[in-house]
Amino acid sequence: MNKNKVIFVLVDALGYDVATRHFGFLEHLAESGQGAKYRLRGELPSLSRPMYETLLTGLPVWRHGITDNAVCRRSRFPSLFRLTREAGLVNAVAGWGWLLELYGDRPLPFDLSRDRLCLEGSGDIMHGLFYVADEYPDSHLYADGDSLRRLYHPDFLMIHPMGVDNCGHKYGALSKEYAAAAGDSCAQIAQRFAAWRQDGYQLVVTGDHGMDALGRHEGNEPIQREVPLYIVSDQVQGGDFSGEGPLTTLDVAPLLCSLLGIAPAEGMKAESAIHMKHAE
Repeated sequence: MNKNKVIFVLVDALGYDVATRHFGFLEHLAESGQGAKYRLRGELPSLSRPMYETLLTGLPVWRHGITDNAVCRRSRFPSLFRLTREAGLVNAVAGWGWLLELYGDRPLPFDLSRDRLCLEGSGDIMHGLFYVADEYPDSHLYADGDSLRRLYHPDFLMIHPMGVDNCGHKYGALSKEYAAAAGDSCAQIAQRFAAWRQDGYQLVVTGDHGMDALGRHEGNEPIQREVPLYIVSDQVQGGDFSGEGPLTTLDVAPLLCSLLGIAPAEGMKAESAIHMKHAE
């Protein structure tokens, strides 16, 4: 069995503060030393599509050129999907349709009837289930991801729920709805955690950006930029390192490469403050 498998959960709009308050299970893992927690300073602009590209290529926006949510084109740099495919690994994703636009080979833009199911490969994405409705339930999206795990046994599985972002936009970051959506997303992870670990997966959980009290994100405030990073892996030292730094969302792609046992792409950060056990 491949011991370098990773499930990467990108919880859209999961700000650092709401995760600290409501991601009780992952906070428990960090507190007990069974997992690690870090605070990441997000790149700018704190928008979704630019940050998907940053998280998956390890490049800043000025370099990769996905400058706004409305920039609809293919990625021009090696992503985790391309790197895993070229390394002979299997990848899969359950996520928002923009991911297929970035890393697939279907005609642009995304068409729900044509593109929701990409089960047998589309560009660098080998197996995918996609959605484009803000109200698509996180429970269904996590189930989509787990179905891909059971069907294809991917080495790299990305799960990308939108419920936190949806509630943040509707009600703002200080609302009970935003808090409840975060808590519910953590519960979905907690319910599947034992099965994922038993199946040999390491777990990485983060957000692409935060959310402000007005229900917006695009700017330079900490509430819009700061996101958590949780890691559960035998390769990473456990504990709460959220007071350390500096870490940014540029650290995520090279971390995933390291956990997967593949070489990082040119341009990714070479060093990181994440405490890897083999680096001690």
